[in-house]
Amino acid sequence: MRNISFLLLFITLFSSCKSDKKEEKTVSLKDSDIKETPFVLNVEKIDSTQFPASIKYEGFIKNAVRWKDKLGDNIVITTETGYHINPKFKHEFDDSADAELFAYHFIVSGDKTKQAWRVYDYISDCPVDIVASFVKDTFQITDLNNDGIAEVWLMYKTVCHGDVSPCDMKIIMYEGAQKYAMRGENKVQVGVYDNGEKQFIGGKFKFDEKFTNGPKVFKEFARKLWNENIMEKWEN
Repeated sequence: MRNISFLLLFITLFSSCKSDKKEEKTVSLKDSDIKETPFVLNVEKIDSTQFPASIKYEGFIKNAVRWKDKLGDNIVITTETGYHINPKFKHEFDDSADAELFAYHFIVSGDKTKQAWRVYDYISDCPVDIVASFVKDTFQITDLNNDGIAEVWLMYKTVCHGDVSPCDMKIIMYEGAQKYAMRGENKVQVGVYDNGEKQFIGGKFKFDEKFTNGPKVFKEFARKLWNENIMEKWEN
């Protein structure tokens, strides 16, 4: 009987030791096993009725969007004046006119807004065909490098001409306060060679230093956007 009691005590102690040892075991996760929740960029189209009262802008709205990222609550607006006469410009020709375009980035905090940046370009005192407009369907908000700060892409043309010639064309991209620029000309057909091959002029571009030294994904996206919109599209 005494031997049986001793045996039961030994089994109990052995089982307890095994249980304690199991509870002390820890699991070490590798860095590759730890997955951060990816940043999701939700961009909402808005209109002027949804702007905070403190937002001021010039021109007619072409795009207006809102989203949140690491910078906060963002609103970006692009506008154009179209063909008009602005008295701030000097006009040497009786029949000349002007055209201007704008882009604004605001950070919203409560009922207050702070302008993060503004893009402004124009053609003034033009007596012939005048263009200062954003390229259709090129305005985009992205987060290509997945850093939680959105990139704002603007693409537009400016020119004063009375013939079939290229427009100056630019891609301006902002990531936060950092500006990237790609400048050149669009491409137009000016004739046909004797062998029937179409003759074009324009189409060249140049990256600024920020694009050149920046992330590869930015340059690839900019080049793709340029090539997709390089040809002049005549609109009636």
